[in-house]
Amino acid sequence: MQEILIATGNPGKYKEIMEVLGSLDFDFVFLKDLNIDSSDFEEDGVDFKENAYKKAAYFREKTGMITLAEDTGLLVDALPGELGVKTRRWGAGEHASDAEWIEYFMQRMDSEANRKARFVCNACIIGDDFHEHFEGETEGVITAELMCEIEEGLPLGACFLAEGREKVYLAMSKEEKNAISHRGVAINAMKSFLEGR
Repeated sequence: MQEILIATGNPGKYKEIMEVLGSLDFDFVFLKDLNIDSSDFEEDGVDFKENAYKKAAYFREKTGMITLAEDTGLLVDALPGELGVKTRRWGAGEHASDAEWIEYFMQRMDSEANRKARFVCNACIIGDDFHEHFEGETEGVITAELMCEIEEGLPLGACFLAEGREKVYLAMSKEEKNAISHRGVAINAMKSFLEGR
């Protein structure tokens, strides 16, 4: 069975990706389960697509496996240019806990009347004879408070309300969430590609 490396150290992202791809006939490997020194890797792409490609290419070179990587970020109307490709490194910083990061973000949004936001995910997969990108976007708003418990690696899922929905991401069933979320749309498109190979 062919192996596919899911090149993220984020358990929340890994879980969401596996919710969509787990039924496929591949042996999926979580990056966190490998002992790879990636201290020389820099996530410095200008957009989500470039970051996703850089991660996928880097870890494919390290392992030789088919490699899937994605880059996700939040674009907030009231905070132009602030999050985006820097989302997890923004504000309280990438070394902050999820709870610390989301607390800083919610406090920063307290005074903002315009709470419109957009999540973007670009997923890249590289194999011996292919290199493909898939993108998903979801429009929505940031709620005034956290609407449920945060989940490891996915703190924004407790306060992002997709357009036309009544529940934030983390309050949805996995089927509902993966059908409309930025990551779900991108990874479902990738699933169709892999099924067709």
